[in-house]
This record gives sequence, C-alpha cells and structure tokens, in this order.
Amino acid sequence: MGITVALAGNPNSGKTTLFNKLTGAKQHVGNWPGVTIEKKTGTIHRTDAELVDMPGIYSLSPYTPEENITRNFLVGESPDVILNIVDASNIERNLYLTLQLLDLNIPTVVALNMMDTVDKNGDRIDVKALTDILGCKVVPISALKGTGLKELTKAIVDTGSSKVPSKPIRMNDRIESLIDASEKEIRGKVPEKNIRWFAIKLVENDEIISTELKDSRNELSDDINGLEAEYEDDAASIITDARYRIIEDIVSKCVRKGVKENAETLSDRVDKVITHRIFGLPMFIAVIGVLFMGIIGYGDYPGIGTYFTDMLNGWIEESLQPAVADWCADMDVSDELTSLLVSGVVGGVGAVIGFLPQMLILFLALCILEDIGYMARAAFMMDRVFRFFGLSGKSFIPLLVGMGCGVPGIMSSRTIESERDRRITAMTVTFVPCGAKLPVIAMIAGALFHNNGLIALFVYVVGIVSVLVSGIILKKFKGLSGRPAPFVMELPPYHIPSWINVIKGTLDRGLAFVKKAGTLILLASILIWFLASYNGAFQYVGDNGTTGSMLESFGRATCIIFQPLGWGDNWQFTVGSITGLMAKENLVSTLATLFSVDDEGEAIYTVLAAITTPAAGLSFLMFNMLCAPCFAAIGAMHRELGTWKATGAAVLYQCVFAYAVASIIYVIASLIYGETAVVSGWIIAILSIVAIVALIVRKEPYTKEETA
Repeated sequence: MGITVALAGNPNSGKTTLFNKLTGAKQHVGNWPGVTIEKKTGTIHRTDAELVDMPGIYSLSPYTPEENITRNFLVGESPDVILNIVDASNIERNLYLTLQLLDLNIPTVVALNMMDTVDKNGDRIDVKALTDILGCKVVPISALKGTGLKELTKAIVDTGSSKVPSKPIRMNDRIESLIDASEKEIRGKVPEKNIRWFAIKLVENDEIISTELKDSRNELSDDINGLEAEYEDDAASIITDARYRIIEDIVSKCVRKGVKENAETLSDRVDKVITHRIFGLPMFIAVIGVLFMGIIGYGDYPGIGTYFTDMLNGWIEESLQPAVADWCADMDVSDELTSLLVSGVVGGVGAVIGFLPQMLILFLALCILEDIGYMARAAFMMDRVFRFFGLSGKSFIPLLVGMGCGVPGIMSSRTIESERDRRITAMTVTFVPCGAKLPVIAMIAGALFHNNGLIALFVYVVGIVSVLVSGIILKKFKGLSGRPAPFVMELPPYHIPSWINVIKGTLDRGLAFVKKAGTLILLASILIWFLASYNGAFQYVGDNGTTGSMLESFGRATCIIFQPLGWGDNWQFTVGSITGLMAKENLVSTLATLFSVDDEGEAIYTVLAAITTPAAGLSFLMFNMLCAPCFAAIGAMHRELGTWKATGAAVLYQCVFAYAVASIIYVIASLIYGETAVVSGWIIAILSIVAIVALIVRKEPYTKEETA
C-alpha cells in the first residue's frame, strides 16, 4: 500500500516546480471539498507514493482558505509524510512554517530548495547541522534544475517506511510549562498524535480551536493571563517571538552569509526600474499593450495569434463545414439534421474553437510573466493606485487570477483580510476580461478594427478603471464602507521561468477551454440552433433565425432596451448577450449560428462589419465585458457574498454599470468615428456621467460613524 505525502511550503518557494518535477505527467487536478481552490495530486516517479500539493501558506493560522485547507488536511487526514519545501535563499522566513509543522508529530522531510541561488550568492548552509537541530531529514535540492531529486525521493520513501514522527523544537521553559498544562487540559478531547499542536493553538487563542475547546480555554485563562502579564504582550505574539528566536539561533549555527547584509542584488537593481513610482505603471501598461499587439495585431499587421486563428477559422469554414455538408448530402440526411450539424454544431462550436490559438499564445505569455516574477511586481505597483481609490493592492491579485477565469478570481478574494474589500473585490473581479471573453474581443477587433491589438488593451484598461471607480462608489454604501486593508506581499527574486510550469499552465488553461467548448458550448449551440430554427408552433423555419423563429421573436421584443447603446436594431446582439450568461464564449457561437456563417466561406468578421459600426461594436463589446458574468462566476460570487439577495444586488450593479459605461463609450466613439449617435444614446450617456460623478464626489456617510 502506498504512502500519502503532503507537500507544504510558502508561496514562491518553488512548490509548483517541485511538484511537477516529482510527479511529471502522473497528475490529477480537481477542487478541494467545499471550495474551488485547486487540488493537485500525483504519483512520485518510480514509487507508489501519492503527493498532495497543499496551497502555498506562511503559517497554520486560520486566516485564509488556503491555511484552513492545509491544516484541516494535515490534522484531519494525517498524511504519512510531510514534505516541507523551504526556500534556502530566504531560510529565516520559511522556517517559521517548518517549526509549526514539526509540532504536528507527523514524519517530516525538509527539501532545502534553491540551493543554486544560495551557492551563487556565496552563502553556505550546514545541512548536517540543520538536520540535527530539526530532527528530520533535510535534503538540499534545486527544483528548477532538477538536482537532488533522487536523494529527496529516497528520503521521502525511507521516512514513510520508518514512520518515525517529527520531534518539536521546544521553546523556553516558561512557555513550555503552559503548553504542558494545555496538553493535560485537552487530553482525550483531541487526537493524541497532534496534541501539542492543539495545545499551542489553544494558548494562542486560535479562533477555531478556542471555539471548539471553549471550556478548556476558560480553565487555562488564569495561566495564560499570567504569561501575558509577565511578557506584557498577548499569547500569540509571545509564541511567535519565541519561534523567531529559535530561528535566529538555527540560522546563526547553520548559515554563513557570503554576501554583505546590505548588498544590492540583481533583483533589487531591476526593481528600481520596474517598480519605479513614476515609470513603473506606464511600463506595465506598455508591456501588456505590446503583448496584445503581438498576439492580436495592429493595423494591417496581423499578430501571431491572429495568423494562426485565421488559418484555423479558414479550415473550419472552407473545409470542415463543406465536408460535413457533403457527407450529409451523400448519406441523404434530412435538411433539419444537416442544418443542426453544419450550422449548430460545427458553425457554433467552431466559431469559438477558432480563437483557441490566440488564447493559447496569450496564456503562454501571461504564464511566462508570472513565472519570472513580474506579475507580483505589477500587484505591488497597483497597490499605490488601488489605495487612492479606496481599495487594497491585494484586490489586484484576484484580478490577475481572474484574467484566466472569473471563478477562481472571485474565490481568491478570500485572501483579503478586510471583509469590505473582499466583498467589493468579489463583485468587481469579472470587470477584467477572463479567458472566455477573449474570443469576443478578438471577434470585434477583427471585424471592425482591422485586428488592432490596442482594442484588447483598451478593454483591459477600462476593466481595471471600472474596478477602481466601483471601489469609490460602493464604499459609499452601508456595509461596504471603511478604509482599505494594509497590503503586505513578498516580491520573489527574478528567475528564468520553468518551462515545465509554463507549458503545463498554458495547456491546462487551453484544455479547460476545449472541454467547455465540447460540453457547455456544444449544448448551448444546439439550443440556440433549435430556437433559431423553429417557431412557436415547433415548425422548422430554417437555420438563420430570421423567419419567425422563437429566438427572433424574443430578440425583437427585447432589443429596444439596447437601442441607446447603438446596437438595439440588431436583435441577434441582444440574444447573444443573454446566451453569454451561460459562458461568454457562447456569444461568438450564437452570432455565428444566427447569422448562418456557412460553407461559402463567409466569416463572422464580414457579417459584423456589414451590419454595425465601430462605435456600436465598441459599445456592444464593453457592455458584454462588464455586465453579469457567466452562471458559474455568479455561483462563485454567491458563495463569497453569502446570500442570494446580496448576489442579486451585485449582478444588478454590474449590469447597470455596464449599461452606463457602454452608453458613454458609444457616444464618445461616435464623435471620434464621425458617426451620428441616436438621441436616446446621448440622453442615457449624459445621465450616466452625471450619476457616476455624483457618486464619486459624494462623501462617505458611514466611515466617520464607524471609526469614531
């Protein structure tokens, strides 16, 4: 029977790289029970050991979902071995988690990672001395270069076979006497194996443990109060300080620095430029702009993503659809079924899959920027901007995650300590386009703006500005008012990206997109085809949706709502916006089905360019970028906000805000492109500007009352 190994460590310690190197392709990805945080498991090469990747954490305190997941697994599931990865170049910070893990009495192996960086800096770590002090096997490795992994694998297997539990590193006698008293008080109430960990958490007044063992905490209150009076501090801080004193002693005995304490590293020198107070943010915008122009294109110069997308779309429209149509004709398939296969399935799903090359290249670029450490700098720089608008820089982290998918973006808002900032972030994360919205951006940019990559940059900038403006507006409402939480974040050193991580991350995101296209989008395309091909009496009327179909009737009845935005005369756009709630990619497949992009090679670009204007197209794009997200993201929002009433209010705000922004963009774009905006568009745009400005300048009515 195999052993279970829990991989635990700080963020940016190389945990993902080590997991990929140890398990290779033998990985399984799902979600932890009850949350959407990713759970990864895999089998270690040439062993029967299952490696479970814990979320990156700094401690075992119950402050974030990641910390709760890790401690619940370690205590509740009690793995056979804990593999604690430690960044050897930042050993002082990393050992804080190590000391807590040793208190769990679970066999432990310490992987001393980034030893190549330690050697490069001229530092030396006495691994034997560190092993003796920690009382467990310590293996020096470089996960990035793959060195030391055979020795690490052997140490894991040997430790799992021996089942020798870890030994805690004891603190001073005064604290240990209180921990002993705590152990006696809770013995029989908690697992004996982890009793020391529970005892310490009870003394620290851990929120969850103290609630579960309330009576025991009350019994110890006099002893704890005596300790706090003696040290003139709270118990949690006293224990934290004691741990850091132990770490200082360990470092003094085991680490020899070869670089002067204040020596400036290469990362420090680069950061002086990259994170510059004045030039840092424009440089970030320029990087993203060049990225989009290189992928989507600019003017008459197609980007690399557009080049491959055009090739794939051409094959679908000129080869695949005619081939399916010919096959249906040869097999004497009915007109209805032929229409379903050609227009509904191939036309609908193919219209979305056609944008896969652009998405893969964008995912690849973002994974590289993230792996080299640049995205962490972007979050640091955005804190200055976000704080000015009443939000913490931590709100930018969910926005970065949300660029891949809105669901984990919303869920990652849990890492924000301030409840108000967390709720506002959950409500506004989806303003920044996720991967599912990229086909819509590419479609409008290709149809109306000659594949101009600046359109994509414009959409992302408007999304971030919408988050900032919403931060000001929403803070004016009771329940969401208050000051932004402080922002503390580690900036990892720059390093060459791990191509295994980059490629795997890109393929994982691309595969998730393809799976959605093969399931949800396929079903939606069939449903849209059915509604566009049959009337209310369920009579087949053709597949172009313009001959009295159910979809046409619905679209024409509701499209008047969007006339002030410039695209209300095209009821297909209205229907597309609604089907986009299932998945934003559906918008592309819906339009492809309704406009019957067929085997004559008539691309969706050509159809859209013939029926709408750049101003109306930009308005349509921005409304769908900012309005209510897909159903899955709405569900994630509900889990964060707690009630359907709050979720409904959030969705209503998103839709109203999107409508207002789209109306303003429509009028401004009409002036730029020399178009004549409809009168109702001017009225709505002016009212929207007045309302937004009024909400921005309005004083916060609840902040003074709360802080008084």
